[in-house]
Amino acid sequence: MRTTLSGIANIDRFIREHEQSWLRLDELTTRVRRKPKGMNAAERTEFLDLYQRTSAHLSQLRSQTPDRDLDARLTRLLADASGALYGQSEGGARAIATFVRETFPAALWHIRRYVGIATLLFLVPAVITALWVGLSDDVRSSIPPAVAETYVNEDFEDYYSSEAAAEFATSVFINNIWVSFLAYAAGIVFCIGTAFVLISNGVLIGQAAGLFIDAGQLPRFFGLILPHGFLELTAIVIAGGAGLVLGWTVIAPGDRSRSDALAEEGRRSVVVVLGLIVVFLAAALIEGFVTGSPLSTFVRVGIGASSWVAFLLYVAVYGRRAAALGKTGQWGDSRPSWEDGRDEVLSSRATVGIGQD
Repeated sequence: MRTTLSGIANIDRFIREHEQSWLRLDELTTRVRRKPKGMNAAERTEFLDLYQRTSAHLSQLRSQTPDRDLDARLTRLLADASGALYGQSEGGARAIATFVRETFPAALWHIRRYVGIATLLFLVPAVITALWVGLSDDVRSSIPPAVAETYVNEDFEDYYSSEAAAEFATSVFINNIWVSFLAYAAGIVFCIGTAFVLISNGVLIGQAAGLFIDAGQLPRFFGLILPHGFLELTAIVIAGGAGLVLGWTVIAPGDRSRSDALAEEGRRSVVVVLGLIVVFLAAALIEGFVTGSPLSTFVRVGIGASSWVAFLLYVAVYGRRAAALGKTGQWGDSRPSWEDGRDEVLSSRATVGIGQD
């Protein structure tokens, strides 16, 4: 039955006809706010249908016979329902747990292809430069032998024990944050800035590796770079991947407006950046307390490799799981993981006429 509004009498009739559905939406809103996972599939579907229907009620009310009191009531009802579903607040410990279990790994899982591209932009120049510096006679002849020998046998290793461990870890942490910020923020310039940061850092690593190749000490290079480098370099390419996402969003926003697309990816980037702070902290602690320690190369590399494998497994397991639950990795993505997937209707405000109720 379609309701037509043409005066106060019809508004009274309109209220009588739909009062029960509004009261039911209010009841279900309270349940969503308190215990969303305790609702069964039928109740979830009912909640979403009532939300959409009430949106249509409000739309028709405003377009045909505005009524201030009823408008305020329905607006408040819809705001409560939307807030219950999308804006559920969590306590500190619970919010952190949700971020670690769902939001951060979902964000990484979402940008995994861009991280793969960032990895290639870093590793390919690193490998090419290492082979060129280490195997090219022309390059070797351009570097004074005494300089290369001092760098390989003294300077490179001394760097990791040049300061007290705690102070060194702090300086490394700050430097890594800065490099990752550059790799991320530069992406807004059509991906070019991020590509430059990744390639240039890959070249620097490759130059160092090439000198060790020339000296026949490549295993020693890996023994010094890998303990912390597993996590550190992974975090840098992840930041680069996030930067590439921003740059590509500017180039090809898809069916979204460019501003909406950037806002959406920006909310996800915030999650990536916050999560990487912890990864960089772990890498800095390893670099400060493990890389330059007297532990054997096997133990040092083993510590770094174990932490790296643990991180990759964390992203793969929790990221895949969060994505399957519908998490997007965006900041504020705390919707209940309702398997029916019908919560998409809440993103629109129905402007069609009111159908049967």
